[in-house]
Order: sequence, then structure tokens, then C-alpha cells
Amino acid sequence: MSDLRSEIQPRIGPGFRLQWEPAQDCHVLLYPEGMVRLNGSAGEIMKRCDGQRSLAAIVAELEEVFATEGLAPQVQEFVAIAGRQHWLRWDAA
Repeated sequence: MSDLRSEIQPRIGPGFRLQWEPAQDCHVLLYPEGMVRLNGSAGEIMKRCDGQRSLAAIVAELEEVFATEGLAPQVQEFVAIAGRQHWLRWDAA
């Protein structure tokens, strides 16, 4: 499990652009060297990473939209991985 603080406000990293790709029927992350196809869960998380919402708010919104609970560990882990890949960034809390 990740040790990310729930107050961080993740945003798309520089050089990356998130968009819906109808031909792929999924969200993709574009960057100068290529493209990353995101699965449905990753796309839902990434589209909420706008630098304004906290990680806690993103989790709460996902739990509400998908009528479930307990998503925090999975969302935190994805955000940590996306941070290591430089897809996301945030300021230290």
C-alpha cells in the first residue's frame, strides 16, 4: 500500500495529455514519444487528477459514482505508480 497523504492534489505531469480516444474506446495518455492506453479504472482516476481535488476527494467521488466503498488503497497505489512514471505530479503535502 502507498504512503501518499490524502491531502495531495495530483495533476497530469508536464509533457502528458489525457484524452478520450474514440478509436481506442478508452482514455489515453499522450506524450511526445507515444501513447499509453488506460484501462477504465485508470482513466476514471486520471480524469479527476486536475490539481484541484485532493486524493481524498478523488476517492470519495469515485466511491460515490460507482456506489462502492474501500477504494482508497487501490487509488493510492495507482497514483503512486503513475507518479513514479511521471504521468502525475503533486506538491509535497
